[in-house]
Amino acid sequence: MAVAREFSAALFSCSKPHASLFQRLFIRKKTSKIFVKGLAFSTTEEKLAEAFSQYGNVLKADIVLNKAKNRSKGFGYVTFSEEEEARKAQIDMNGKILHGRVLYVDMDPPDEQKKTYKHAIKNTHADNDDVHMD
Repeated sequence: MAVAREFSAALFSCSKPHASLFQRLFIRKKTSKIFVKGLAFSTTEEKLAEAFSQYGNVLKADIVLNKAKNRSKGFGYVTFSEEEEARKAQIDMNGKILHGRVLYVDMDPPDEQKKTYKHAIKNTHADNDDVHMD
């Protein structure tokens, strides 16, 4: 019962008073993922999230790993709860130094990085025979 009460309170406390009940129930806020390149091999997902948390609510920080070497490939993704927070982080952190390396931050990763990330995600549950050496 308490869960239903919290849900209804959250539902009706929407910041837009003109929003319909349908919009409040079925339209979610956009989350924004930014691409971060130039990460030090020693940077962890926790450190990455901490560095970007000054710009807003970080939902997730992912660092893409090289399975063969068992270390970072030097790039990753940070997901914010709001698109505005992601844009601010992208503008402010691009060109900054984190753990001795200059960061390149963009809202949309280059095509070759997307392919590598998709390949890494696809092979997370693969057997050792299916892992390709780079």
